[in-house]
Amino acid sequence: MDTWVETVLIILLIIVLLILFIKIYVIATMGRCTSTRQLNGKTVLITGANSGIGKETAIDLAGRGARIVLGCRNLKSAEKTKDEIIAQTGNDNIVIYPLDFESLESVRNFSKLIHENENRLDILINNAGAGGLGNRKTEDGLHVGIQVNHFGPFLLTNLLLDLLKESAPSRIVTVASFMHVFARLDPNDLNKENNDLINYNNSKLCNILMSNELAEKLSGTNVISNSLHPGAVRTELYKNVRWYMWPIIKTQNVLFFKNSKQGAQTTIHCAVCEKVDGVTGKYYSDCKPKWTSSSAKNKELSAKVWNESVKLVKLQPNEIHY
Repeated sequence: MDTWVETVLIILLIIVLLILFIKIYVIATMGRCTSTRQLNGKTVLITGANSGIGKETAIDLAGRGARIVLGCRNLKSAEKTKDEIIAQTGNDNIVIYPLDFESLESVRNFSKLIHENENRLDILINNAGAGGLGNRKTEDGLHVGIQVNHFGPFLLTNLLLDLLKESAPSRIVTVASFMHVFARLDPNDLNKENNDLINYNNSKLCNILMSNELAEKLSGTNVISNSLHPGAVRTELYKNVRWYMWPIIKTQNVLFFKNSKQGAQTTIHCAVCEKVDGVTGKYYSDCKPKWTSSSAKNKELSAKVWNESVKLVKLQPNEIHY
C-alpha cells in the first residue's frame, strides 16, 4: 500500500476516533433532571413551546400534573403540540394564547389574557428565542434579534411579576446560552446594529443579566430567578441561518448536538428540582450551577441593562411590580 494512502487512512481513523470520543463525552456528561416532584394545582407558562426544548419541557411538566399555558406565535403548530402533549401525558389542562415577541403590543395583549384567565402563575419559563433574524427593525423600532430574545421576554416577565409574587413560592426560568461569553454588548446602545451572531450573543448575555437583576429585585419575595444554557441542541433555533451554513449545522447536529428531550433537562431541573428551592441568581448547565463570563456577573452592567431595557420597552410605572 502506498505511503500516502496509509497516511490518509491513519488520519481518517484519528478523525473517527476523535468524533467517537467527543460523542461519548457529550453523552456521559449530559445532565438529567432526576426530580420526581409533582405539580398538581400549579400553573406553568412556557413561551415558544410549540417545538424543540420548549415542547419537551411542556410534555414533562404536563406529565407532573401542571396546568400548562403555551405562549406561541404559530397557533396552528401550537394546537398540534397541545394534542401531542395530551396524547402523551393524559393531561388535557393545556391552554394556548397568542404571543409574538416581535411586537411589544402582542406581549401586552398576552399579559392581559393571562391576568384575565389565570388566577395563578407558579413557574414562568422564558424559552422562546431565535437566531439569524437579520438586521431589520420591528414595528417598535427595536432590532428584531434583540427584541425576540431579550426585550420581549423582559417586558413579559415584568408584566407577570404581580401574579408570580401572588403565587409564591414561584420560579422564573430563563433559557440563555453559553454564547453569552462572546457578547460585545454596549449597555448605552442595546439596540445597536450588529451582525446576526453578535446580536444573538448580546441577547443571551442580556438574558442572564435580566435573570440576575430579577434575583436581586425579588429578594425576600419567595420568587426565584435563574438562567441556563441548555447545551448545543438540535432545534429550530437555526432555521433562519444562511443556506450555506446548513452543511456545517447538519453535521454538528448529527455528531455532537443533544436532541430536544436531552436539551430540555436543565430547564426542567430549574423549574422543579428540590435542589433549586430558594436558590436564585444562578446560571445552570447540565442541571448544575456553572461558570459565566465576568460580564454576566457584573452587577453594575446588569443594573444598566435593566434600566435601559425599561426605557426601550416603555415599561410604565403601573406595570412595575418589584
